[in-house]
Amino acid sequence: MVDTRRQFLKLTAGTATLTATPLAAAVAVTPGQPISPRDIIDLFEPLPGAKAVKILAPGSGDRSEFVAQLNSDQRLFVASADKTFVLCEALRQVDAPDIVKTLDRTALELDSSVWSPGSPIFNPPDLQGIVSERTALEAMILNSDNTATDMILKLAGANNVRELIAAAGLKQTQIPDSTRALAAYLFGASNYHTITYKALIELIRRRKDVPVKPFLNDVQTFASSANDFVSYYSVALQGGFFEHNETLNEFRRILTLCDFIYLIPLPLGVSVYAKSGNVDSPHFHVRSIAGGMFFSNQWVYFAFILNWYTADVDDEATVRQFFSAIDQALTLVKNSLA
Repeated sequence: MVDTRRQFLKLTAGTATLTATPLAAAVAVTPGQPISPRDIIDLFEPLPGAKAVKILAPGSGDRSEFVAQLNSDQRLFVASADKTFVLCEALRQVDAPDIVKTLDRTALELDSSVWSPGSPIFNPPDLQGIVSERTALEAMILNSDNTATDMILKLAGANNVRELIAAAGLKQTQIPDSTRALAAYLFGASNYHTITYKALIELIRRRKDVPVKPFLNDVQTFASSANDFVSYYSVALQGGFFEHNETLNEFRRILTLCDFIYLIPLPLGVSVYAKSGNVDSPHFHVRSIAGGMFFSNQWVYFAFILNWYTADVDDEATVRQFFSAIDQALTLVKNSLA
């Protein structure tokens, strides 16, 4: 029998899978040496499938704006990268100088009402009880824990997250009602809004871990575009959605926990704030990461998304190529702007 809970981690949890895979060496650039958008795009065009890229370094002083983009307005499946919007709305709702105390004191129930496949930290059905909102937010970003995500969506409200997305003018971004509803819809449950955790696990096992609906759809999905991500992060990381610096600090702190960040081995002195996502299912694969980095008094915002098809459940060669391209692209930009 397939351990469906463990297998479904590969579909929606968004955890990194290249713990021992070295990346290709980045192209050397002398500090201050100009680069062109084509230097960036050439790194990604050889990748298979549908890809979207955008890097934005705003101009400042005598420094001109730098933009490199490829298919940046294309709507793609981004998996857990969209959980940044859930984080942002949850923090916005309790925005205050004492936000950390509020998050620590807000008790959330961890039980069968929120259990969801793809939860490496809260591990349903073996873990239940009471956890703080802050712990749930951290689990949602650190390992893209889906149970933690559904706890926060239950608290903050999926429609409130959608209102945040709409107010930010993000036309290509869509979140599901919950990660459990998303999984149930993908595996063909007509009662995807009300299905129990136990029934969902049984359904996934009957389907032999093969979804019957496309991940990118108009009903239950995690979708976005490179343009939407860069537009959002250029505002969010500057505190545009919050009134208090303490809330912005907490937002940035939690985003530094993203476990994909270590796959972008930038030099010391570079701060990276991001959220990633991944899918490995039969035939369909996704890798995405978006956020911002800060160095030498310069912000750079980025989004990288790849959707591709292959018969194998795993395609580590393409994953290595994708993260190597990201590593080289951000290193090129960092060295050029240093």
